[in-house]
Amino acid sequence: MSHSLSIRLNDDVFHTLQQQAVAAGTSPEELAAASLQREYRAIRGERSEGDLQAARERFERHFGEVGLDTPSGSDNESIDADLARQYADTHEAERC
Repeated sequence: MSHSLSIRLNDDVFHTLQQQAVAAGTSPEELAAASLQREYRAIRGERSEGDLQAARERFERHFGEVGLDTPSGSDNESIDADLARQYADTHEAERC
């Protein structure tokens, strides 16, 4: 469902809107409607599919960013070996 809305804009605002519409290849009415829809979607916490895709891509750029020097996971033998080394170390060099 869509509705019509009449608004009054001062000359400066309308001129800017008109310039942006020309640059975007659309009408001032369509540009204003799209802008209002984006604004109110954001207020309601809704996101367009394009916004969701962009957020997903930003998130996925971080995949593989963390690299640990120590074992972490289900490799119990490696973890047990690391623990055994740490328990066996007397840390004599650190006491000096």
